[in-house]
Amino acid sequence: MYTISLGDDGAELRPLETWHADQFLAHLERGREFIGQHIGFGSNVKDVGSARDLLKSYADKRAADSGSLHGLWLDGTLVGGLLFRIFDAEGGNCEIGCWLEPAAAGRGLVTRGARVLIDWAVLERGIHRVEWVASSANEPSLNVARRLGMRRDGVLREAGSHKGVKQDLEVWSALAPEWRARQAVCPETP
Repeated sequence: MYTISLGDDGAELRPLETWHADQFLAHLERGREFIGQHIGFGSNVKDVGSARDLLKSYADKRAADSGSLHGLWLDGTLVGGLLFRIFDAEGGNCEIGCWLEPAAAGRGLVTRGARVLIDWAVLERGIHRVEWVASSANEPSLNVARRLGMRRDGVLREAGSHKGVKQDLEVWSALAPEWRARQAVCPETP
């Protein structure tokens, strides 16, 4: 479908599809503890079948134009990803999120990939509001929202639960006019 270079370091953004189930499972196994610190994404993936099921659920969302998965690849290895957890083109709203294995952390992969996806959502699909929701304890994720130039809308106190513990969720957003203005002043290539 597509491969988008995210820079000179061998980083790429590609679709994450059902035929990637083996690679997806291997990636989750490498990063399960790290990924699971703040989010439950992929926690039910224990074998190739369950990996394929999760990937298929997002393939179905893509077909329904209500969400999608995108892999972050470094030198040909799947190391993380981004998703449109919610994508409502008619309403003009979406929520973007991410996950990453520890070996890929600190390289700016999520920020670079998120810029590409937000550009597409705003400029190609006409999305008006892009949200980023993360636990207040997930500082790396909140830092991505900051680097993207999003604004903190507020904190939903104890609105989330992870591993049986209530957590505050921060909601960050970028509105289309703000995104376009920021990109015009400071265009950043992937």
